[in-house]
This record gives sequence, C-alpha cells and structure tokens, in this order.
Amino acid sequence: MSTEPQPDGAPDLVLRPAAPEDADALAELATAARHAAVPAMPPPVHTPEEDRAWIGRQLAGEREAWVAERDGGLVGYILLEPGWLHSIYVRPGLTGQGIGTTLLDLVKALRPDGFALWVFESNAGARRFYARHGLLELEHTDGSTNEERAPDLRMAWPGQGRVAQE
Repeated sequence: MSTEPQPDGAPDLVLRPAAPEDADALAELATAARHAAVPAMPPPVHTPEEDRAWIGRQLAGEREAWVAERDGGLVGYILLEPGWLHSIYVRPGLTGQGIGTTLLDLVKALRPDGFALWVFESNAGARRFYARHGLLELEHTDGSTNEERAPDLRMAWPGQGRVAQE
C-alpha cells in the first residue's frame, strides 16, 4: 500500500506488510536504532544475531509487521500484536522526517479501537512524540520486569474504544 501525500512531509514512503525475507533488514535496522538511541534508551541486551533470530520468529508467528520504504530502502517498521504496538523503529539519521508519524498513523488505522505500548522512562524524545500523537501515560514501572531492568511506562492511544486502557 502506498501512502497518500502527508502533511508531515513523508509523501514518498511506501508502506507494505513485512515478509519473512525482510527479517535480516528489520533486525539490522532495530539494532542500529537501539545503539543510536543510547543513552535515551538502555544499551541493547541482545546480540545482532539474537535480534535476527527473534525477528525471524516474529515474522513467522502471530505478530503483524509493516515496513516503510523510501527509494527501495527500508527506513522504518512496526511490529504489532492484538492491542499492542510492540516495536516502532526509524533508521538512525532519518528521524524528524515524518516516517515515525506515518508509521504511527498506520498503527492507528490498523488498531482503531486503541493500542498500548511500553517506552523507557528515560526516552524523553519518544515520550514527547507519543504524547504529541495523542497517547496517554498510564502506568510507570521500576523496570524489574523488563530485560533491561530500566524504568518504563505504558502508554496508550484509546482510539474508538477503551481496549488499550484496560
């Protein structure tokens, strides 16, 4: 599916469902984005090889993934499950160009009854991004249940329903 021109400046993106053969490219993007986000996000706890294996399993499983491409190159992706946005990544150096907004708008279209996500408390930029797009902060944790052991918070976009807030 190709996007219509967007007021956020990302009319040149092509959005499409991810395929199993995208696993290596998605893993590379996720690894690069996680490393580039330090110290706003905790350092990654998995190797690039572990990232590739995990994403390969997700694409073969029940999670839904979409990619954003520009000029044939992968510039971002989302990974969804029912009621949740598991991951949203934009290639380092391309933030602020409307890619994240376009991907988040896609999530809202795919999950019109709402969705939730986890974001690290230290990731102020991501928190501001989500708040600008109507997500609400619902729950703060001490991080004891995530792999990084870093404080995080659950945010939600209520959509047309209340699913994401329950």
